[in-house]
Amino acid sequence: QLQASGGGLVQAGGSLRLSCAASGSTFSRYTTAWFRQAPGNEREFVAAIRGSGGSTRYADSVRGRFTISRHTAKNTVYLQMNSLKFEDTAIYYCAASVGVIWSSMNDPQNYNYWGQGTLVTVSS
Repeated sequence: QLQASGGGLVQAGGSLRLSCAASGSTFSRYTTAWFRQAPGNEREFVAAIRGSGGSTRYADSVRGRFTISRHTAKNTVYLQMNSLKFEDTAIYYCAASVGVIWSSMNDPQNYNYWGQGTLVTVSS
């Protein structure tokens, strides 16, 4: 079970940190990703961290501004979001799965477990 939190209202240029806490299993076995969905848009990939080794990957739109990380002891994955833009406004979802092919980690269909989503609103 995944529990996402940390969303809120922030001004453009500000920062937020999202958290995705797992219960019942350990993130070290899972590839974990963040996706987001704005009203009227499809769900899009934001960032992923590999269970084994901790490799990361980012969407071009967030690279250099967002950082995905994992705290093993707390069994939590974070998404640090800096220099937020109005277009980052969306519901953010964390997702996890075992056995994700790394080259396809940006496809939401590859993830079996999803958090409930947390709303991020960036005011311009």
